[in-house]
Amino acid sequence: QVQVAESGGGSVQAGGSLRLSCAVSDYTRSKKCVSWFRQAPGKEREGVANLYTGSVYERAQYSNSVYGRFTISQDNAKNMVYLQMKSLKPDDTGVYYCAVFVSDDRFCSLASTQYNYWGQGTQVTVSS
Repeated sequence: QVQVAESGGGSVQAGGSLRLSCAVSDYTRSKKCVSWFRQAPGKEREGVANLYTGSVYERAQYSNSVYGRFTISQDNAKNMVYLQMKSLKPDDTGVYYCAVFVSDDRFCSLASTQYNYWGQGTQVTVSS
C-alpha cells in the first residue's frame, strides 16, 4: 500500500511562484509513476506533470498548459516529489493532487485513470 500526501498550497498573486510537495511512502522500494493533477471549479481533472522514479534520465512529461512554467522533480533521499510553479496565472487555480502508479514498465501518462493511489489534495489560488 502506497500513501501519498500533498502540501505547499496557498494563495499567490498572478505572476508569482509556489512549490508543492508530495510525500510518497516506500519511495525507493518500488518504481513508480508519480503525477500531479489539478481540478478547478467547473473544469475536469487535468494532468499537469509526471515523472518515473526509476528512470536514469528522469524525463518528465508536462501538459501544454503548464509547459515552460512548471517543473517536476524528485528527491529520493526524502521520498519526495515536487512541483515548482512559476509565472502563475488565475487559470492555474484549483485543487492539486499527487497520484502514484507502481510500475516496472515506465509507461507513465497524464491520464488520471492510470493512477490508483491519491493524496487528499492541496488548494492553489492565484489572484489577478
